[in-house]
Amino acid sequence: MYYRLVCLFVVSFFLFNLVALKANAHTLLRISTWNLDWLIDDNTPSNHLPLDRPYRSLQDYQALAVYAARLKSDIVAAQEVGSVAVLTRLFPTTTYQILLSNDTIPQHTALVARKQFILHRNPDLVALSIGSENTPTLRNGLDVTVTFPNTPDKKLRILIVHLKTGCWDNSPWKHRYSCPVLYRQFAILKRWIKARAKEKAAFAIIGDFNRRLTPEDPLFLTLSRVTPLDLTTANRSSPCRGGEYFIDHIILGGAAIAWEKPNSLRVMRIPQHNGETLSDHCPVSITLNIPS
Repeated sequence: MYYRLVCLFVVSFFLFNLVALKANAHTLLRISTWNLDWLIDDNTPSNHLPLDRPYRSLQDYQALAVYAARLKSDIVAAQEVGSVAVLTRLFPTTTYQILLSNDTIPQHTALVARKQFILHRNPDLVALSIGSENTPTLRNGLDVTVTFPNTPDKKLRILIVHLKTGCWDNSPWKHRYSCPVLYRQFAILKRWIKARAKEKAAFAIIGDFNRRLTPEDPLFLTLSRVTPLDLTTANRSSPCRGGEYFIDHIILGGAAIAWEKPNSLRVMRIPQHNGETLSDHCPVSITLNIPS
C-alpha cells in the first residue's frame, strides 16, 4: 500500500510539472535587420549600377559570412540585396530559406529565415517603390507571414522595407525632394498598419527607414495614431553611427508588442575602414518570446 502511494505521488508530481511546462512553453525568436550595402551579384549589368558601389573580394564575402553566423538570428530582414544566390554566400541554404522582393531595380529587400519556419508570401507592397515621377525607382516592401512549428496558433506578419534616403530628421513638409517622397511612403505604411490592426494580427515592420525615428517624430506619429506601436529603438543611440539615433528599426504591433523580451536590443558592430569591404550598416536585433 505504501509503495502504491509513493508511486502515485511520483506520477502525479511528474504530470503536474509536465502540464506546467507546457503552460509555460514558448518560442524564443531572434530577429534582425541588416542593410548589406549593395550586395550585388557580379553578373548584374554594370550600366544599372552606380560607379561608386562596393566591389567585394572572396575574402570580403567570407568575412561577411562569419558575421552572419555570429548574428545567430532566426529571421533576418535584409536590404540592398541583388539576388538570392549572392545572399546564400552569407546564409547557406542548408540552414536558411530566402525570399526576395520582386523589384525592377538591382536592389531588393529580402527575408532570411531558418528552415523550420513556415513562410507564406503575401503580395509585395509595390506602392513603396514609386519615386518622384511615379516610376518604380525605389524598393518594394516584402510582405511575409511566418508560422512557428512550436506555436502554430501564433503567426507574425513581417513587412521588410527600405525607404527613401535624405530626410533624416527634417520636417516631412520640407519641399526638398526626399521628404515629400518619404511622407508618401509613411502614408502607405499607415494604410498597411490599419489593415493589420483590423485583422488583429501580430506584426512587425523591419528595415532601413532612412529616418532617425523617435516616439515624437511626426512621421512615426502618423503610424502610432492608428494603433499602439513599439519602436524598439526609441531613444537609443547606435554605436555603429557615432552615437546618432538609429535609422534601421524594428517596429512591433498587435500581440507582438507583448512578445518583446525586455532589454534585448542588440547591435553587432561591423568594422569600417579596415581594408575590408563589408557593410556601412550594422545588424540590429531584438528577441521575441512567443508564448504557446
